[in-house]
Amino acid sequence: MLKTKAKPFLKWAGGKSQLLCQFEKYYPDDLSGGIIENYIEPFVGGGAVFFEIMQKYNIQHSYIYDVNKDLILTYRVIQRKPDFLLEILQKHQSDYDHADEQDRKNLFLSIRDHFNAQRFEINHTIFSENWIPRAAQFIFLNKTCFNGLFRLNSRGEFNVPFGGYKKPNIWDKNNILAVSEVLQNTRIELSNYENCFDLANEKTFIYFDPPYRPISKTASFTTYTGFEFTDIEQIKLSRFFNKLDTQKRSKLMLSNSDPKNENPNDDFFEKLYDGYKLHRVYAKRIINCSAEKRGKINELLIINYRLPI
Repeated sequence: MLKTKAKPFLKWAGGKSQLLCQFEKYYPDDLSGGIIENYIEPFVGGGAVFFEIMQKYNIQHSYIYDVNKDLILTYRVIQRKPDFLLEILQKHQSDYDHADEQDRKNLFLSIRDHFNAQRFEINHTIFSENWIPRAAQFIFLNKTCFNGLFRLNSRGEFNVPFGGYKKPNIWDKNNILAVSEVLQNTRIELSNYENCFDLANEKTFIYFDPPYRPISKTASFTTYTGFEFTDIEQIKLSRFFNKLDTQKRSKLMLSNSDPKNENPNDDFFEKLYDGYKLHRVYAKRIINCSAEKRGKINELLIINYRLPI
């Protein structure tokens, strides 16, 4: 049997699976040359780039960070208790598959209510057995809610509506086990991106995938962690990027939205990352309530190293 290749176990807004072939052209030569020893992803999200790099290159030490408590909880459960998680996911899959449309919606609402009610009872810093059903609920909600969004209201409640899907892949056994294997030698941290500084050195590759700067007044993916990633936060991140470059000499790559999709005169990132190399890749706009507004757009890749000619 062919070994299953680990891939993101969640649908995630801004996920990079569709961009991996383009991204590969912009990775540092030191990665394929075996010089890079450490890989750090401070905004792991769905982890498409993380899984690709970990399975394709010889990385000795890997570290993933995020400030989304339940996302990190779920990564840690998959790392440590995949079999127990799969038992619960299999039950969720069976319950969903054997229900009619109304009962599926009721099941979704029931799990969403329980997920929200528990949010004050879970200690996200110390691993415990009650993490496992919560991780299962997190995956269930992700696979069955509208467009796989993760959105919190002002009270910290998950409030994405039911997606109405007929055959969501809730119990993805082979992939969960493959993901668990990749995560065995990875440090998983519930933490701000700045805490990766001490781990970085000149043999480190760091990929930043922060909440994107909205390219229009109605487009914003900054509420998934319960707080807004404003222009002020983007500026702070650019300063940290520069600090890593000048003090640690790490290889750095950062992705973000391209404001020029909407305003050709918006030089926000050109000014913010002056002195670094900006490249544009093509992505499909998937998450938009208006179908006619979905299509190819540019995204930015910002790097601090030279690419081969």
